[in-house]
Amino acid sequence: MAEVSDRVRDLPPYLFAEIDRIVNEKICQGVDVIDFGIGDPDLPTPPHVVERLCREAADPSNHRYPSYQGMPEFREAAAAWMFRRFGVTMDPDKEMLALVGSKEGIAHFPITYLNPGDVALVPDPAYPVYQTATMLCGAIPYYVPLRENRHYLPDLNAIPEEAWRKAKLFFINYPNNPTAAVADLCFFEELVQYCRKHEVILVHDNAYSEITYDGYVAPSVLETPGAKEVTIEFHSLSKTYNMTGWRIGFCAGGEKIMEAFRRVKTNIDSGVFNAIQLAAISALEGTRSYLEETLKIYSRRREKLVNGLRNMGWEADMPKATLYVWMRVPEGYDSKGFTRELLERAGVVVAPGSAYGPNGEGYIRFSLTISDSRLEEGLQRIQSAFS
Repeated sequence: MAEVSDRVRDLPPYLFAEIDRIVNEKICQGVDVIDFGIGDPDLPTPPHVVERLCREAADPSNHRYPSYQGMPEFREAAAAWMFRRFGVTMDPDKEMLALVGSKEGIAHFPITYLNPGDVALVPDPAYPVYQTATMLCGAIPYYVPLRENRHYLPDLNAIPEEAWRKAKLFFINYPNNPTAAVADLCFFEELVQYCRKHEVILVHDNAYSEITYDGYVAPSVLETPGAKEVTIEFHSLSKTYNMTGWRIGFCAGGEKIMEAFRRVKTNIDSGVFNAIQLAAISALEGTRSYLEETLKIYSRRREKLVNGLRNMGWEADMPKATLYVWMRVPEGYDSKGFTRELLERAGVVVAPGSAYGPNGEGYIRFSLTISDSRLEEGLQRIQSAFS
């Protein structure tokens, strides 16, 4: 039998597939596992969006191949949403593309620019797809540390000039997974200047822009002057509208970048089911009332979780955004060791920080996407096991 390619052989196991495996293994052993590992919203999709899907799915005209770049109506709705939310004007025909979820877009975008041996700047720690998408192109990730003492923002001055010179892409993600860190427009302006100077394309994963608390409002990189020339920004309906299983998102960027990416996309996928795009329009054009109720729930959960962990003497940040709580592991443990202890002693699953990169070592990530009752039970189990 033929051997797998070097690129596939060198890929690390996908973090969340590994978490799924561990959870299923424990369930088969009869363990009642409380899963804080994967950020999959437990709340339902807004009813009006589901109703629109049912109506459109029953229409035979929607059963044919969709547009490769997304229905014009969907791209127009996404562009209108960008303008309402960020004050950014995007051309729906030239600067917007529909995605089969933002993960798909992020994973395929590097094909547009990376040749074997090229370099992409990848934050560390980070969502694993930035690294693996780079590696699948035969390109080389250059890891840019995100450290607590800098509020998990990269030190752009510390990136060697040689790395900037070789780099073709720079992946960033704010609000950030896994650290829940946030960035402001001043940082984005500095970053855009660096990317323009070095002719590096900025790839911004903005999947958590709407999951924010305490009055914080997440910006778009595209709000900064000159950003369109060097930026592609990815958005997802998954977290904002509890639509993870629907697999729909969109990206926005400068015309030249988007035209090149469109050529990749038309050769890889055949678009998103029209009925899902039409339902997504209802989500994008709907009121924010459903989202506001969702954020109240997540905010309540983060306070319960963070306060419960702090009451045990552990160091956990109160996040301003995302669905995650990033916590330093207690003294005497590493990330994977403490993750194993939580599972064995409390039946609780979390994500080890080291799985997101070497600079994630010493931390774990909790997700807020479990019910209040299970969250409280998980906390009680942890407190009983480690008191």
